[in-house]
Amino acid sequence: MAVRKITEYPEKVLAEVGKPVTEFDEELEKLCADMFETMYDAEGVGLAAQQIGLALRLFVMDCEGIKLVAANPEIIAIEGEQSNPEGCLSVGKVPAVVVRAEKATLRAQNEKGEWFEREADGYAARAFQHETDHCNGKLFIDHLPKMRREMVVKRFQKEKNWK
Repeated sequence: MAVRKITEYPEKVLAEVGKPVTEFDEELEKLCADMFETMYDAEGVGLAAQQIGLALRLFVMDCEGIKLVAANPEIIAIEGEQSNPEGCLSVGKVPAVVVRAEKATLRAQNEKGEWFEREADGYAARAFQHETDHCNGKLFIDHLPKMRREMVVKRFQKEKNWK
């Protein structure tokens, strides 16, 4: 296992729709192990392949008791609404309030290629939606009004200059 470099905004790969995962082999298992290690090292709760520079439909997550690998994910049902702060490892964890569904049902394949469905609410549902968005080439800031998005980007850029 290895900690990989996290891709940061505005890297092009973050806006790319991921290619479907088609090979469920030892290489994928190693990639998922690296992604979990990278996510834990960065103190995140989810990490998509785009965030380590790979345009794949793949994410890992460990949030509110739900730990999973999701290949070829899709949100197949949503219900309700929540409006809470959200951040992203690729945007320096700079938070902004984003409206998401309160409940979400995820359909995906595990690291062995087996299809599953998993329902979550609250923070875990937010993570399902956030990470699936990454697989679709979308960042949480893309859900924000233009002015708020610009404020988050400016704050991120300012923090990067201080490092």
